[in-house]
Amino acid sequence: MPARSDGQEKECKQYLESRAEQLRQSFETVDLLAREGQLPEVRLDGTRLRISPLKRRAPDDISLWSGRAYDLLPRIHITNLLMEVDSWTGFSRCFTHLLHGDPARDRSALMAVILADATNLGLSKMAVTCSGHAEGRLHWMSDWHVRDETYAKALAEIVNRHHRTSLASHWGSGTTSSSDGQAFPIATRKPVTAHTNAKYGRDPVVMFYTHISDRYAPFHSKVITATIRDATHVLDGLLDHGTDVTIREHYTDTAGFTDHVFALCHLLGFRFAPRIRGLHDRRLYTLSAGEYKALTPLISGKINARRIEKSWDELKRLTASIQQGSASASLLVNKLGAYSRHN
Repeated sequence: MPARSDGQEKECKQYLESRAEQLRQSFETVDLLAREGQLPEVRLDGTRLRISPLKRRAPDDISLWSGRAYDLLPRIHITNLLMEVDSWTGFSRCFTHLLHGDPARDRSALMAVILADATNLGLSKMAVTCSGHAEGRLHWMSDWHVRDETYAKALAEIVNRHHRTSLASHWGSGTTSSSDGQAFPIATRKPVTAHTNAKYGRDPVVMFYTHISDRYAPFHSKVITATIRDATHVLDGLLDHGTDVTIREHYTDTAGFTDHVFALCHLLGFRFAPRIRGLHDRRLYTLSAGEYKALTPLISGKINARRIEKSWDELKRLTASIQQGSASASLLVNKLGAYSRHN
């Protein structure tokens, strides 16, 4: 390993100094609010942190009005809807031929294949349902034009158009997002992603891990195994979605949070704000000495800054590898999680 330059040592020192000052100011502010009993929806009961449960903010008649809004929508065939969305976005041109790269000429057959995938109906049953499309033709279209990468490109086209729509801006800024996994039962254990997780019962399931922006656009979706923690795949969706969406703040549930994800999100420029179950049992750590009367029961110790200094070059190299795509974020997070505690 090359010797660390003076510039790198200075950069690390400045970083730690700035973080220590920011942490000190935050501790002082929270300590003052805690002593005065002004923490919003939080109070300290001796050594116990009491957090008020979330309250429902939606009005009671929201179901009534949402139903009336849906009644205003026209009733059309879903295949016609796909064709109309394609006329706005041109997503069908993303389903290129595997060999020569030309777009699919038979848009109707392409939409039938996409619908068969979306509904899990299968091409054989779709051929029976849709008159005018032979089963062999649908299989040919699926084999030569429909792949994971073509789906990703088509999704990016739809999401980009959606985010440019003026109506979508009323829902959010487009800079925050959340992600979560959804389990789907399957009838066989043959697929490599099919595993049994006691949380979802005895039958094998496959997980779809999806990132959704605050404008309700699912800009990234990935199939993962049911036995791995969601946090492993959080950064993949934030970095490799291929859309024009610029995410600055991301939310997950407890399954999407680990210390590694917190650290990497910070190094990569994302603000990470997970919903952590059992937050009242967590403890705080400081970078510098200080007296915080109200928070003292919650402070467990002081951060060992020398370990950060010693690993600074490795941290920078790890971040650069993820940013440049030399290694996927999920692979590195998985490797870091497998290391022993002292590493």
